[in-house]
Amino acid sequence: MSLKARIPARVRNRKARERREGRGTDPLDRFAVVLRTPARPGEALFARAPRRWQRMLPFTVVGIFVITLLPVTIAVLTNDYGANGGWAGALGVAQTVPLLLAVTRPMSAWGMVLCADVAGAVLLMGADGVGGQTWPWPPMVIVGYQVLMVCLGLRESVRTLVQVWLATGAAGVVLGFSEPSGVTNTVALQFVLSGAVLALTGALRQLGDARQRIAEQENISEVERARRTLLEERARIARELHDVVAHHMSVITVQADSAPYRLPGMAEPVREEFAAIAAGARESLGEMRRLLTVLRGDGTNGAEGAGGELFPQPGIGRIQQLVEATVRAGQPVELSLASAAAEEVPPAVDLSAYRIVQEALANVVRHAPGAPTRVSVTRSAPGGDVLVLVVNGPARDAVVEVESSGTGHGLVGMRERVRLTGGTLDTGPLPDGGFRVAARLPLNDAEKEPS
Repeated sequence: MSLKARIPARVRNRKARERREGRGTDPLDRFAVVLRTPARPGEALFARAPRRWQRMLPFTVVGIFVITLLPVTIAVLTNDYGANGGWAGALGVAQTVPLLLAVTRPMSAWGMVLCADVAGAVLLMGADGVGGQTWPWPPMVIVGYQVLMVCLGLRESVRTLVQVWLATGAAGVVLGFSEPSGVTNTVALQFVLSGAVLALTGALRQLGDARQRIAEQENISEVERARRTLLEERARIARELHDVVAHHMSVITVQADSAPYRLPGMAEPVREEFAAIAAGARESLGEMRRLLTVLRGDGTNGAEGAGGELFPQPGIGRIQQLVEATVRAGQPVELSLASAAAEEVPPAVDLSAYRIVQEALANVVRHAPGAPTRVSVTRSAPGGDVLVLVVNGPARDAVVEVESSGTGHGLVGMRERVRLTGGTLDTGPLPDGGFRVAARLPLNDAEKEPS
């Protein structure tokens, strides 16, 4: 068996979700997730990164570019292009300092930088040393502009990026009509580089958007699946408890109908009262049966709906048979069943105790096959609460985690049954790798619980 086959699907899905959310163990994976996570309007780039150094990284990188490009721009414009020192300083500041704004407001930074670059190209047309140099975009301008394109690509929509790219090309074409003689035209270089950077960073943003939508859909699906599981389990419990109630209503009907024959000499008003009780019970029983037909006719459990009314609901007295059947299936289970555990137990508690043991053993078979298991059903005191305990050791052939909100109904059903009786449920893993289910089912609350 391959290693992948031995890892349960739930664990693999959790690891994949951690990689998408940047919580994996590989630093490169975490940084890749941060890089492709799109920034929202008003947020700085990497604002939702899990680590502080990752959130500060865009500011640090842009700051390094500004500190480097500012003096280089002033020196190149002054020494190579022969520009006036004052104009060179003003252009250097106008073309580089707005890059600091690109981390949070890249569109505003782009507008200021493009205007400064165009103004610089116009001023350099009359510079003494422009001949033989690159124009209209000097090398420093091209480098700073690409930094700005990275910030834009990681933030803005595809439509905005296309507009920025076309505006960049249009500015270069317009300036090209006034190109000085003897210069190396960099319009095409700026246009191609800007398009490539915008395409790459825009693709990263689109990938981040797609992964975020997938993660949101997975979260919605998990919530809906948990909600559907809860509703299905509640419907199942309602079907079983209504069977119990219907049985008692049938007993009331028979007793009320037979009272005049069992108690001769009954006064007429008393006879009429018993007849009214029998009629009301019979009507309620009819409504109960119609309700059961609806609950069982939902298409989710046709087999149970077809023959469920033909069999009595199980209780504590049948836990012995349940354990024996589990042992025959190959699961080692030990049972400790108190002799008085089933005495004077309300139907809701009787049924809930059986179902809790049944669901717990099903979880053991499903998630820890071959693990030694101990089942205990006792009373806290003579006539006291019913205590149910199911403890299993670690699995022999696999290490898996017990589902708490997946597609299975195990723990969800246990919680609902315990809540129905007003009891308490304690579940959780053990230090040695096993699992524990402990339920306390009070008798008094169960007797008060409405059907």
